[in-house]
Amino acid sequence: MKHNQWWNLVAVFVLISSCHAVKVGDSAPDFQAMDSNGRAHKLSQYHGKFVVLEWHNNGCPYTQKHYESGNMQHLQKEWTSKGVVWLTVISSAPGEQGYVSAQDENDYMSKMKASPTAALLDPKGDVGKLYSAKTTPHMFVVNPAGVLIYDGAIDSKATTEQADISTAKNYVSQALEESMAGRPVSTPTSRPYGCSVKYAH
Repeated sequence: MKHNQWWNLVAVFVLISSCHAVKVGDSAPDFQAMDSNGRAHKLSQYHGKFVVLEWHNNGCPYTQKHYESGNMQHLQKEWTSKGVVWLTVISSAPGEQGYVSAQDENDYMSKMKASPTAALLDPKGDVGKLYSAKTTPHMFVVNPAGVLIYDGAIDSKATTEQADISTAKNYVSQALEESMAGRPVSTPTSRPYGCSVKYAH
């Protein structure tokens, strides 16, 4: 094989690898991102713990459903109290709906009494694209071995109505409960609903 042909094959392989969408059962891709307090977080630093990734846009009616009702904050408090790492990820680009500065996000979390482990600012969309995050909210659960065990909607009622929360099946809690009990996750994927993630164009 000629040298140029070999390099072309390498280039194609790299392209295919970089376009590979993460799937449930795969190792969750590692990343590094800064939080709203200026601290760096890597997914790999939480190896040995369950991790929830929550894609967020405070201007999205579907996100507002879960925050104005207190549902998301309740989930954050419940699961972080059990040792789960909860990372809120904001992939809105500057000038797009949901984009916030670090101070804006801290003010918002204080106002909403939100308590994730950290709010990660991802204005270039690197983390969002790594996970193919499509909506706000879009939820992912990673187990202590670093394997993705859930990818999809927060729950089974794809509406903006707060009244639907109490009768919906919460897929995130279900995945955590089942996995912590040593059982397979009965709904490992679902179709995420919400506003599209406002990536940079």
